[in-house]
Amino acid sequence: MRLAVLGGAHRFEGTFIGRTVADYASRVVHTDQEFVVPESRSSKRTGKTPRVSLSRDSNTSLVRTGIAALLVLLGIAWLVVYVTVAGPDTDGTKLTWMGDLGRWNYAIGFGLIFVGLAAAAHPSTPLGRGRGVVVGMLGCFLIGLLWIVLYYVTGQNATVPLLTDLSQYNLVVGIGFMAVGFIYATHWE
Repeated sequence: MRLAVLGGAHRFEGTFIGRTVADYASRVVHTDQEFVVPESRSSKRTGKTPRVSLSRDSNTSLVRTGIAALLVLLGIAWLVVYVTVAGPDTDGTKLTWMGDLGRWNYAIGFGLIFVGLAAAAHPSTPLGRGRGVVVGMLGCFLIGLLWIVLYYVTGQNATVPLLTDLSQYNLVVGIGFMAVGFIYATHWE
């Protein structure tokens, strides 16, 4: 399928299950920055005309979305730096202040991740409304479940640095992801 815009007119090329795109395009009426979609049977009963807006949603907060993403990335970076540079399996000569924090580094890293994910559940972010809520909710539930299952499957015999270092605290991390999933569940409409 190809969409070409020529002087304000839209031209579609392609075929969809026995119909050409022109058949579908002839049913769509172009009005200033919006496409009026043909009425369905249900909208004929309610009297509403569905509209699809092409402009950026004015309710989306780029600042809140950016802060939420930054918190998640900062938490991941904190954990990666601790495990690779200042953790218990390293020589301890670099970032001694971070090494002195010990297990609190895990609380800081995962805390930043959880706060960032919870901030992304606000309705002014893309994950906080519509399908984003379902994606965030199911994603957090599945990550939490997989974290706990991975810990139990690998056990203490594995050499996975984060899972081995956290030992029983892996349950707290998995349940933490699930708790953030419940935050998304409260925003589901």
